Amino acid sequence: MRTINGRAWRYGANIDTDQLAPIGSYQGTGDLGDGALNCLRDMDPNFSKSVVEGDVFVATDNMGIGSSRETAPLFLRTLGIRAVVAHSFARIFYRNCFNIGLPALVCPEANEIAMSDELEIDPLTGEINNKTQGKVYHCQPIPEHLMSIVDAGGLMPFLEQKLKKAS
Repeated sequence: MRTINGRAWRYGANIDTDQLAPIGSYQGTGDLGDGALNCLRDMDPNFSKSVVEGDVFVATDNMGIGSSRETAPLFLRTLGIRAVVAHSFARIFYRNCFNIGLPALVCPEANEIAMSDELEIDPLTGEINNKTQGKVYHCQPIPEHLMSIVDAGGLMPFLEQKLKKAS
């Protein structure tokens, strides 16, 4: 089932990769879960302790600006975030979301979603049902080929599956 149901964690514009994955929080040799506990530590110290499986990260403009560190979307996924919704994304962050199996939806109405709204998302149609506000938002649908990468758990597992089928 590709429908995502969860609570919105709503933030504003220009959420950068340094806020999502602060320098020194994970150097690739430590525990990913421990590193993820530093996600947004300076902006919202309760975020990493309060996210539950299935929640949705919502921002406005320029989501994921900054460096190309893949740990930024990886920390979100590790904490339980199952989709990222924003008015606009930094290109590298957007692609990194799919590379690690996290759907990212471009949504012109993202600013209408409030913190803690209960959302139901259909990534293939791009429809977000805001159960709290009784509104439906129309985002850019995620193409089937990108959802196949998400379904596989990211780009590397997707490619491994394709190679197995080919041999």
